[in-house]
Amino acid sequence: MKLSIDLQCASPPEWTDAVMADFDTFLQDHADCERKANGMMMSMVAKYPDRVEIIPLLIETALEELEHFRDVYELMQTRGLKLENPFEEDPYIKGLMAFVRSGRDERFLDRLLLASLFETRGAERFKLIWERLPEGEPKKFYHRLWACEAKHAHIFVKMSLNYFDEKTVYDRLQAFAAEEARIVRNMPIRAALH
Repeated sequence: MKLSIDLQCASPPEWTDAVMADFDTFLQDHADCERKANGMMMSMVAKYPDRVEIIPLLIETALEELEHFRDVYELMQTRGLKLENPFEEDPYIKGLMAFVRSGRDERFLDRLLLASLFETRGAERFKLIWERLPEGEPKKFYHRLWACEAKHAHIFVKMSLNYFDEKTVYDRLQAFAAEEARIVRNMPIRAALH
């Protein structure tokens, strides 16, 4: 059984070019994304305390996202960068959140699958960055992130299968993947993770 989704469109080469041309801005956005990912995991723990089967995984994933934030922040410090405040609106996330349904169970499933999709796209983009960075600690860091994001993508699908049948999960994941591809194709290119 496959525990992730294949992206329906690849990130355009222009995206990687934009990141490499303005890596400092990318790092600031990446730090924001890690903070938001940690917050999303803890939000799910708070909103779904009855889903005891997945709470340990949500906590573990939140801790990993916090570690990623710490590591990105340390990299930022070596470059003299500061965190941005407040968070800049992310058109990718906003577009996908508009696709989330409102019923309690539907929203729960959608949030899990959305997290899987975020992690899948993150893995793809971290790999692209890793391929372009020169040898050094940032390159090693993005290689580690690439592997970790791919693992996280699987975790969220696995979590959803605790509560929903395979057809429901994979049909909805395919619908999200189609919407995600549409959003990616129509987004402006910028030095940001999404």
